[in-house]
Amino acid sequence: MKPEIVISSRDLERLEGLLFSPAARNRGDLNGLRDELERAVVREPENMPGDVITMNSQARFREQPSGREYELTLVYPGDTEQGPGKVSVFSPAGSALLGLSVGQAIDWKTDDGRSIHLEVLEVRQPEAAGH
Repeated sequence: MKPEIVISSRDLERLEGLLFSPAARNRGDLNGLRDELERAVVREPENMPGDVITMNSQARFREQPSGREYELTLVYPGDTEQGPGKVSVFSPAGSALLGLSVGQAIDWKTDDGRSIHLEVLEVRQPEAAGH
């Protein structure tokens, strides 16, 4: 069962614009993100909880079973070239992160095919209202 996710109406609007653009409309690899958006609880940006991963959020995770901690930033396609630790929302891993909150966990497939379990420890939202 997938955890409940919350997204802002601003992120939803931007992502739908990208997903339904001529370049992305027929891309089957984006169906996971489309599914996530359909099941999400949508809130206005000023009503977003501060502990939810939104676009451009930096999140700290703990990997299980190793206990290793690291940070990732969820970005729009094309923004991943700006540095390490950036995950595109168009990737399967990135779409799985959108809307998760502190304390929730997901199972993640690494680039080399391993499965790991990630728990969200902390979220910083640079686009949150009042920031």
